[in-house]
Amino acid sequence: MATAITLTDRAATRIREIVAKEPGKIALRIAVNGGGCSGFQYEFQLAEAVADDDLVIERGGAKALVDPVSQGFLDHSEIDFVDDLMGQSFRITNPNATSSCGCGTSFSI
Repeated sequence: MATAITLTDRAATRIREIVAKEPGKIALRIAVNGGGCSGFQYEFQLAEAVADDDLVIERGGAKALVDPVSQGFLDHSEIDFVDDLMGQSFRITNPNATSSCGCGTSFSI
């Protein structure tokens, strides 16, 4: 399955910064789970290893990992890192989402 998921420069920079401070961690794992106020929610965790079936997204030395189930939900998405009045967070621009909550961490398809 050819899945196009991209990292912005800001996201790659932030992933590198976080991973550098966490011994044993090599990447940011991005997953889609059921739940949240809109039906699905994004989950971000640091990963120690790449699973055989992970999609590995690399940019500027930073790695993001996406499991096969989440890949379909994230196809053609862009992962960014923002620092605004709402705080600092990874944000996903997901063209597959038909609606999302105000904080941008949950969505529906």
